[in-house]
Amino acid sequence: MSDRDLKTFKITRLYALLGIFLLVSVSLVARAVQLQVMETDFLQDQGEARHLRVVDLPTTRGVISDRHGEPLAVSTPVDSVWVNPQLILQVPERIAELAGVLGADAEALERKLTQRASREFVWVKRRVHPGISEQLIQLDIPGVQLQKEYRRFYPAGEVAAHLVGFTNIDDIGQEGLELAYNDWLEGAPGSKRVIKDRKGRTVEEIELVRKPAPGKDLRLTIDRRLQYLAYRELKRTVLEHGAASGSVVLLDIESGEVLAMANQPSYNPNRPGLSSDGVRNRALTDVFEPGSVMKPVAVLSLMENGVAAPSTPVDTHPGYVYMAGYTIKDHRNFGLLDLTGVITKSSNVGMSKLVGELSSQQMWDTYTRLGFGEATGSGFPGESAGVLRDHARWRPVEQATISYGYGLSVTVLQLAQAFAVLADEGRLRQPSLIMGASNPAVTVADPRLVRQVATMLETVPGDEGTGRQARVQNYRVAGKTGTSRKASAAGYASRYIASFAGFAPASDPRVVCIVVINDPSEGKFYGGDVAAPLFSSVVAGAMRVMNVPPDDYLPEPELLQASREVAR
Repeated sequence: MSDRDLKTFKITRLYALLGIFLLVSVSLVARAVQLQVMETDFLQDQGEARHLRVVDLPTTRGVISDRHGEPLAVSTPVDSVWVNPQLILQVPERIAELAGVLGADAEALERKLTQRASREFVWVKRRVHPGISEQLIQLDIPGVQLQKEYRRFYPAGEVAAHLVGFTNIDDIGQEGLELAYNDWLEGAPGSKRVIKDRKGRTVEEIELVRKPAPGKDLRLTIDRRLQYLAYRELKRTVLEHGAASGSVVLLDIESGEVLAMANQPSYNPNRPGLSSDGVRNRALTDVFEPGSVMKPVAVLSLMENGVAAPSTPVDTHPGYVYMAGYTIKDHRNFGLLDLTGVITKSSNVGMSKLVGELSSQQMWDTYTRLGFGEATGSGFPGESAGVLRDHARWRPVEQATISYGYGLSVTVLQLAQAFAVLADEGRLRQPSLIMGASNPAVTVADPRLVRQVATMLETVPGDEGTGRQARVQNYRVAGKTGTSRKASAAGYASRYIASFAGFAPASDPRVVCIVVINDPSEGKFYGGDVAAPLFSSVVAGAMRVMNVPPDDYLPEPELLQASREVAR
């Protein structure tokens, strides 16, 4: 190739390259004009795909309150801390600052974030104190963000803990009515679209995707004043007698509403680290052999079937009776008693002799009509139905022991429901924990016979009865003591459950109160010594709070003498 041809070739190649560069440049410019001017949606979509996010909008959980609207569980806004590991790991020296503010171990925190380095979201600490939030805002650590959540607080603390329950870190009910009515209380969170910068900070809110729906409020039947009274007196009694546990239930007779339900031991739902032993609501979940508090039910069965009347005599001499190889004993030889005296003195021998004239089906029918052997239907999670075996499996000795509270198991609330029947002329109501619940009464026993049983129960707190310490000044009280030995693998041990079940005022009953003290260990263990004084304290307070007029008011001697002098 000649020099001239070579020169021409080089010039041609140069122009060709320039033409190609020019063509590419024109194409790029044309494409840019197309995207920037004519088709703007594409770049906008691409930008939004990198920075547009849909974030949740937390919502408040419904308030739980007592019957008067006093709060028992409320939600308040708090901040939770999360981290984008991809950002903070670029400045590892600042992880120690974050750990210092949160009170965490710096090495453990760095290890946690390193293990999750591919993620963009990691919770570090939920529901922090507002002061911590302020410190983190001031530090402005890359990748560290705050998100608003709601934390549950319980103003009544341990006083109403077993009934109200608590929620977990995600505000989902775990125990009590928080669990039972979780769907009602929790509401539905909302969501919105936002634009975030490269540090994860929200720079613009685009639109509301879904509006948050707050949870519905829940009003309970309990009265916070009565709840506090019952809890305080129960705790004092458990400590005084060195008991393992205890329960008190206060029930409104006219409505079946639970006015107070307290248990010991308890827990503070505002603090983490709950023990399983203290969490359960013993008044509803735990069953026990009730002892002599069941005798009024057996007496009602005797009277319903025409076997005995209040004045029917029964010889309890010599204070014990042999039955199928077992010895049934009284505390002492009461001699000749009538049916009322069997209740007054709490005679196991008299009870055993009388129920022997009943068929097992007759007795079982009375017990089931008063609610034993099945759950009360309160709606509380984990409520026990107790144990009442089918009558076809009862032997004569079992029928005798059931009459004075052995061989069956009940809950405290079941006892409250049954004694409400005795106090309300044979009408049974399902106990309710929620205000406004439908709770119609069903007549399950002859009102005339029930009134006779109630009159017999008034003798128990009398001078000759076993429940003298259950008396309430200026009010007539009816009730029954119970002292049952606890069963063990080797039989019945020398450990006891002391109880008292009753109602007041006896002339026009307003409340039923059931007291159960488990395993008192300071010497006293009889229901009349341990449970009856607690019954008296709680009922006396309830009469004052509820403004119930006295039905057994006796003037002071000085006032009585003065009135006589004025009359002269």
